[in-house]
Amino acid sequence: MRMYDIIKKKRDGDELSAEEIRFFVEGYTAGEIPDYQAAALCMAIYFKGMTLAETTELTLAVRDSGEKLNFEGVNGIRVDKHSTGGVGDKTSLVVAPIVASLGVKVAKMSGRGLGHTGGTVDKLESIEGFRVTLPEDEFLAIVNKVGVAIVGQSKALAPADKKLYALRDVTATVDSMPLIASSIMGKKLAADDDCIVLDVKTGSGSFMKTLEDSKTLASIMVGIGKAAGKKMMALITDMDRPLGEAIGNSLEVKEAIATLNGQGPDDLTALCTALASHMLSLAGQGDYAACEAKVKQAIADGRALDTLAAMVKAQGGREDWIYHPERFPQAPYTKEVKAPSDGYITAIDAEGYGIASLLLGAGRNTMEDTLDYSAGILLKKKTGDAVRAGETLAILCASDEKKFEAAEARFLEATTIGAQKPEERPLIFATVA
Repeated sequence: MRMYDIIKKKRDGDELSAEEIRFFVEGYTAGEIPDYQAAALCMAIYFKGMTLAETTELTLAVRDSGEKLNFEGVNGIRVDKHSTGGVGDKTSLVVAPIVASLGVKVAKMSGRGLGHTGGTVDKLESIEGFRVTLPEDEFLAIVNKVGVAIVGQSKALAPADKKLYALRDVTATVDSMPLIASSIMGKKLAADDDCIVLDVKTGSGSFMKTLEDSKTLASIMVGIGKAAGKKMMALITDMDRPLGEAIGNSLEVKEAIATLNGQGPDDLTALCTALASHMLSLAGQGDYAACEAKVKQAIADGRALDTLAAMVKAQGGREDWIYHPERFPQAPYTKEVKAPSDGYITAIDAEGYGIASLLLGAGRNTMEDTLDYSAGILLKKKTGDAVRAGETLAILCASDEKKFEAAEARFLEATTIGAQKPEERPLIFATVA
């Protein structure tokens, strides 16, 4: 079998066999296939696409390229939630403890942020002492005792994905449906959960800019998961505006705590309630309505917040910060962003808000960049809100005053103010099951 023939076959629009796909993934991971041939195949896939059977086989090959987690030592059903990434998306910090507090296990591996999107691991590391790297036996012991643990993704998990993503990032082939789906699901299937709920973002702050593309991606990933024997479903959710009112690591953790206290923003609370309810329903805890009632009760009686605090304590973090979020370090400098004119906020470029937060120090351009955990943005106005000239749109937070100028300019550039109030967009566009 020759890599040349595989590239030519896909270039001509033909379907690759399982053997050919495995030959490519295994050879590239082992360093036997050079970057230029792998790049050529990725570009051919970008233009010619893949069938669901091909995409599923590519996903399974990525899954099998490294270690697979063995969760046999976890007592009970395991469920996970994955978001395709967005601005202000701190849902894992809310839904994981809710679901765990109701008796369903969440053994979660999460990533770091890069570019305009934040990462769950970075947010958790804003809690003093919190460990995102644990030995497997300790990780599983915490899941059994507390019900939930969240750690960083193991380097040994799906190494083919890491290598392929780095290549796609520099060859303009990141936004290919089969390659995105196999990247996400390859890692998820390596973690061996029983049930997976996907939160597929759509809009300016997501990788999928259109609703049609988001639905297509969700359908592909649900199909892959079901073919692998998992219980699957997906929500298509709005990312034409940031989720919640906080953007930035410790700011988002504090907002997640407020949500678990029943005091979170309406949009964040609604989405977390929906995600947690679907996770519980997939895990066999009842129909959606019954699970939604359980979720609301777990927030009202404090069980969900206590579960988050127990997880933080078990992973070495400051449990007292969960009950007293005012103890998180504050940014030494703040600046108010003022509205330049009267009107309504008719549109937000959520990606632009994410970049503004990055410019303040809350994000990274490369994985080696150092984060300022206290940096970020607190939104005072969002899409649809009326504003007057000089009114505060947001508060910028940073440890360096020199960062305000560029961040404020990017924030205002991403904010459109018009005379007419815009039509209200749904938070959840569709369900794919």
